Amino acid sequence: MQNLRVSIVQGATVWHDPDANRAYYGGLIAPLRGATDLVVLPETFTSGFSNDAIDRAEDMRGPTVAWMREQAAALDAAVTGSVQLRDGEAVYNRMLWATPDGRVEHYDKRHLFRYANEHKRYAAGRDRLTVEWRGWRINPQVCYDLRFPVFCRNRYDVERAGHLDFDLQLFVANWPAARAYAWKTLLRARAIENLCFVVGVNRVGTDGNGIAYSGDSAVLDFLGQPLSACTDAEAVTTTTLQAAELAAHRERFPAMLDADRFELR
Repeated sequence: MQNLRVSIVQGATVWHDPDANRAYYGGLIAPLRGATDLVVLPETFTSGFSNDAIDRAEDMRGPTVAWMREQAAALDAAVTGSVQLRDGEAVYNRMLWATPDGRVEHYDKRHLFRYANEHKRYAAGRDRLTVEWRGWRINPQVCYDLRFPVFCRNRYDVERAGHLDFDLQLFVANWPAARAYAWKTLLRARAIENLCFVVGVNRVGTDGNGIAYSGDSAVLDFLGQPLSACTDAEAVTTTTLQAAELAAHRERFPAMLDADRFELR
């Protein structure tokens, strides 16, 4: 594992306008070329968090997946964020993971936000995803998933693999300002309990439903301490995650050796 440069992109997503959002976020990340390894965009960054956006959901052959590939190649970095994607008869809140070689993987949001009726219009994913990138194991998750520590848990099974599932956990979100304290608290909890770095990327501004977002995007170390923290304004920040510090912490404090074993279903 080498050090990993992670860029968080906290923007004011334009309501229901994928073309405008691709142009907007493309402009924000263009200066990162050659200066980062991973770019993290917010949840539903082409539309905002909207049940009505389902009617114009793209598929994996659509312009947003192509745009993600183009950005990853141009930046020589992995690019990730979630959008509404149609797959067969269902539409998922799908977190895309694009790399410079043109490969695209995805994770479908498992926990749909019942409070906003997301579960009535979108299909739920099932399987967790772990990707490997530049020596790091990375677990991408979406917004409401943050509230479910069992699904988020960093498992360790010496007989199965001999290492923790992941080194870095990502959460992309449209997390309203009214629940900002929960967002900040749960991000810290996930970092501490999972003995890993955590990156949380939220949006800012007010959406088409009149919901305000305070941002509060952050990069946290394995102690839950912020390495980078945003306020309520548009921001792009890059933080270098220190691989040796993570390894040393796990050596000093090997709580994973005492963890309960379980399988996700």
